[in-house]
Amino acid sequence: MQSFIPIVLVVVQLALLLALSPFVVGLIRKVKARLQCRRGASLFQPYADLAKLFRKQPVISSTTSWIFTAAPYIVFASTVAAGLLMPVFVSHTPLNFAGNIIALVYLLALGTFFLILAGLDAGSAFGGMGSSREAIVATLAEPAMMLSILSIALTAGSTNLSTIVHQSALMEGVVVAPPAHLMALAALFIVTLAETGRVPVDNPATHLELTMIHEAMLLEYSGRYLALMEWAAGIKLLVFLTLIVNVFAPWGIATSLAPSAIAVGLLVYLGKVAALALVIGVIESMFAKLRLFRVPEMLGAAFILSLLALVFFYTLKG
Repeated sequence: MQSFIPIVLVVVQLALLLALSPFVVGLIRKVKARLQCRRGASLFQPYADLAKLFRKQPVISSTTSWIFTAAPYIVFASTVAAGLLMPVFVSHTPLNFAGNIIALVYLLALGTFFLILAGLDAGSAFGGMGSSREAIVATLAEPAMMLSILSIALTAGSTNLSTIVHQSALMEGVVVAPPAHLMALAALFIVTLAETGRVPVDNPATHLELTMIHEAMLLEYSGRYLALMEWAAGIKLLVFLTLIVNVFAPWGIATSLAPSAIAVGLLVYLGKVAALALVIGVIESMFAKLRLFRVPEMLGAAFILSLLALVFFYTLKG
């Protein structure tokens, strides 16, 4: 019986990532609509959008290669694999042996790489423009992401996400160097907004050609290919939100496999993710999209914050 528990946890975590990601997108849209004095679409509208896209027949340009049709599957698979490497509602994940934070970052980078290639492969002007902008954002965001999580890894003495979250949960969220962790948290939050194409870096609700980044790379997609891309974007958003709530606020996560602990961990996780989604919705309603040439300054600030987090950690520890 005990041998089936890891398999069950993997299946449950996979189902949770797939099922919850559209709801998080719908919740952010609903918060923005309410703050803008609009009724807005239903919280479950993203599910209906995905179902409609999966039923439609895709239209493929004759100028594209195999990269265009393979990219949606690679982007979706790499994002899901990244989600399975990190703790969600249980501190020790069954697949924690498969990789650490470095593997997580590179799995997400793999999806971004093929997304950029797909935007270039169609040969459209806007796809190339979005790909070049995405390459700039990813190049600046990934080092800041790595350094911000590394500052927490130094406390746990390991780069394995399960070990980091488990030890932080056992300490009940007490950190060795609070200023360093606050800087790392701010850096990772900025990276989350950039990597997931949220305001003020990008606006997923607009299709203005001169301001798009992520959406410009998807202009040539339709049908099931577009559905996979949109679903992968929602899962990526959920992965980053899970990183923030579990690495920097692991309170309530299950540290054992007791049914009561797992139930509490699942409820607490859903509450923390919903609260963070509300914060993102408020931010997107309060701030306007930055000019493209201001985005590197914002990501540079995130890198500096993550670097200062490491400096403060060693300074306060000494």
